[in-house]
Amino acid sequence: MKALLLLVAGIGGLLEAVAPRRAVALWTRALYRNAGEAEPREWVYTAAKAEGALVAVGALVGLFRLATAEDETADAEATAVEETTANGRDGGE
Repeated sequence: MKALLLLVAGIGGLLEAVAPRRAVALWTRALYRNAGEAEPREWVYTAAKAEGALVAVGALVGLFRLATAEDETADAEATAVEETTANGRDGGE
């Protein structure tokens, strides 16, 4: 579930970084009653682009950490099983 949320956040951030004007227009329509009267300043688009890039990078880092943590967990479990098996044979002889 965590990987899915990170993936959705990453895609949303990427879309916001690529098309900041469209993202600002969508959020403006969603948040304001008179969206037609709202006129964002020019820096809002730059901020939206930066925010989207940060969200996308953060999601990628999170997905990478999640993927490597699963690999490390699997390696640790395999090592524990091998050690248990080896100790069981040594103790039985």
